[in-house]
Amino acid sequence: IFRRVFLVLQDDLENFARAPSSFTAAPGERGTIKAKADFNVSEDVAALRKAIEGIGTTEKTLIDILTHRSSSQKQAISKAYEETTKRILVNDLKGDTKGSLEDLLVALARPPAVNDAKWLNKAIKGAGTDTNILIEILASRTNKQIKEMSAAFAEVIKKTPMQELKTEVSGDFGKAILLLAEGARDESTNVNADKAKEDAKALYQAGEKRLGTDESKFIEILCKRSIPHLRQTILEYKNISGKTLQKSIEKEISGDLEELLVAIVKCVMSTPAYFAEKIYKSMKGAGTDENTLTRVMVSRGEIDMLDIRAEFKKLYQRSLYKEISSDVSGSYGDCLKMICGGED
Repeated sequence: IFRRVFLVLQDDLENFARAPSSFTAAPGERGTIKAKADFNVSEDVAALRKAIEGIGTTEKTLIDILTHRSSSQKQAISKAYEETTKRILVNDLKGDTKGSLEDLLVALARPPAVNDAKWLNKAIKGAGTDTNILIEILASRTNKQIKEMSAAFAEVIKKTPMQELKTEVSGDFGKAILLLAEGARDESTNVNADKAKEDAKALYQAGEKRLGTDESKFIEILCKRSIPHLRQTILEYKNISGKTLQKSIEKEISGDLEELLVAIVKCVMSTPAYFAEKIYKSMKGAGTDENTLTRVMVSRGEIDMLDIRAEFKKLYQRSLYKEISSDVSGSYGDCLKMICGGED
């Protein structure tokens, strides 16, 4: 079933070249977590205090507030909560909830850049580098998101992500990761078809056309060029090679670098489809990968969850809401369903 995931996109490249991208979506536009219209910070602080300080935590209140306020509103709540109680909201959430629900609520309460910084640090600092998290974050985030994450990382860890990553990643994979971590991808929206054709030809000659692969050419083009340019390049590549760029990468490159470059191609083609696949895989097989599920649902809730829901249904013929309902239960499942935002 995983092989089916991008067939629609791969077989209909002409239609996707000019399609809108999540890389250009502003928070709130295609998300399910939106700003509350009649937002009252004092009421929310009082409700959170009652839920946390009462006998037994009222999880429903915590879930309702944290899934129905924008990130900026939640930061206003956190500030007012600390001024009122002299305590930090995130710490109180940690003390009053446990396990997956705790991780989910804490992530919902934090600014997105702080979440990315903490997830990246965890990926670097765990027993062995978790390349899956590095790939997911750095392949899918905009320059602005990467720069905000880097600033949050430096504030919390007292080092930049670049300083930490240099000691953790190496080889061609390391070069690509460090390029992405700069947050310096070209952001031009103009597409020069001739230059896209040149890049497509360069990729073909660096891989399919020669004995051995010139990985540096793939890294340079896929990690530096703008998203609209890469969309056109993918289209031109299919015309030159007769294969999709993704299939060529899978044939010519291996290991972590292959995973990273494929993730970039998938995000260029459709970030929502990339995350729909991540969510599907996190819930399939023996047990649920709750860390991935939490990370994706929280990081995309305010950005493109509506599009992820649509892609999930298109790819798996089932609503994301129903998939969550059948796979996870309790307050953790209830909170995920709130982020999902509906059954369609």
